Amino acid sequence: MLCPTCRHRWIVDLDWIDRWEQAQEACPGCGLTCEHEDAPRVTVDPGDPALQDRRVAQLDWYHTSTHQDWPRRDFDPAAALDPETRARMGGDHRVAAWAARQRAKALHVGTYESAIHNMLRRIRDQADHGSQFHLYRVHLVPTVTVRQDWVSDPSNWVGDVDLDTVCPPGVDIARYLNYHEDPGGLSLALGRGAIACVQEVAIPMAEVGDANWIQDAVDTLNHAAKAKVSIARPTRGLGRLRPPPSPQVIAARDLAKALADRLPINLRWQFTSATAFADGDDPVRWARQTSGLRELIKDPAQVLAALDSQECRQVSLRG
Repeated sequence: MLCPTCRHRWIVDLDWIDRWEQAQEACPGCGLTCEHEDAPRVTVDPGDPALQDRRVAQLDWYHTSTHQDWPRRDFDPAAALDPETRARMGGDHRVAAWAARQRAKALHVGTYESAIHNMLRRIRDQADHGSQFHLYRVHLVPTVTVRQDWVSDPSNWVGDVDLDTVCPPGVDIARYLNYHEDPGGLSLALGRGAIACVQEVAIPMAEVGDANWIQDAVDTLNHAAKAKVSIARPTRGLGRLRPPPSPQVIAARDLAKALADRLPINLRWQFTSATAFADGDDPVRWARQTSGLRELIKDPAQVLAALDSQECRQVSLRG
């Protein structure tokens, strides 16, 4: 943390940040809380190796995506648009302009922690609950030019960054401070040409998970499916009457919460949201998925070892 008022710099953990955001902590130097206009903020560790320009291309970077072939060298955002959609967008001229804007957006890579956090956020916020995700280890072109120093997170409210805005001519990569996903970690905004190759695995991995927990969870959900549904008054939400949750939904919620309570505090809500159970879901699939997601956070060594065994797929044509 760095206080812009008194310039005090100190180290905190995620639990402290959670209390800070609830105005339960203050700057040790001047006593300012998060409610102040010039409140302290998360800042970069001056010892972070990613601050050394020559090290940036030597480090491993990570990304999560629902696309199995990310990033495509011949990316055409308009390829999947049908004639009706093109007409609604205003015709081929406007579609071409829209596609050019999409190609001009920067790609994002960061720490392993930020990549997993991003996946959980997308499952929660972007209707990717049933999507298959892929974890990428990103290797950069050794000769990339890195923008001097670092900038604050330049993303807009949907996470987009115009590459030309952060990487002026002659610059391939910009480092930015990640405030939300792996707070204090550095992420990169870059173009496809800066990526040499990637390694990829589908996550969560099917063979990873706590077999005992999975079996207990399946038994609990199957037992709950046989329970009588209590007659309760429907609750009102968004102007509609909603029936009370089923015993299976309640049981799954409790199971997921018990796992989430042992995770880093900034991932608990994302984890419980990402593992929401719906009536009709397969208990076995849900239990394996939920346990696999937990292992990505608690024991990343298994998925990192799986990445080690994958061949690197070339992305850039640069030397």
